[in-house]
Amino acid sequence: MPQVTLRPATDADADAIADIWRSGWADGHLGNVPDALVAIRTPESFRSRTVDGLPHTTVAVVGEAVAGFVMVVEDEVEQVYVSSAHRGSGVAAVLLAEAERLVAAEGYGEAWLAVAPGNARARHFYERSGWSDAGLFDYPAQTADGPLPVPCHRYVKPVA
Repeated sequence: MPQVTLRPATDADADAIADIWRSGWADGHLGNVPDALVAIRTPESFRSRTVDGLPHTTVAVVGEAVAGFVMVVEDEVEQVYVSSAHRGSGVAAVLLAEAERLVAAEGYGEAWLAVAPGNARARHFYERSGWSDAGLFDYPAQTADGPLPVPCHRYVKPVA
């Protein structure tokens, strides 16, 4: 595994985060979420959502490159993405462990996250990392027109 440094995201990381997010989101979501959500997930939407989420974002740095990131809000691990160049390197496990630590540090006993049913790669990763599938639910993806229900699996893990 490469040497991974974790740190809070800064404004200077926004472009790298948005690029990683957009690419990873397409890999895991195209064909697995409603077309209405795909239509609004433009490069600009990833950039604006990245900027809005910076206060909740931790980046993993390998060398001088942002290799991945995690966004944690309260007890939800909202986003976990690794650049295509760093997939399979262990960076995702480092980020997920940090997300679990952050949720526990906020006083929650359990962390949760949402995964599209067809995103088998992510589902297997979370299961190998000790997360349990708590079943299907509709995740309220935020859009300009309000929440859009997206069928997902809710994964949970005790963190206390």
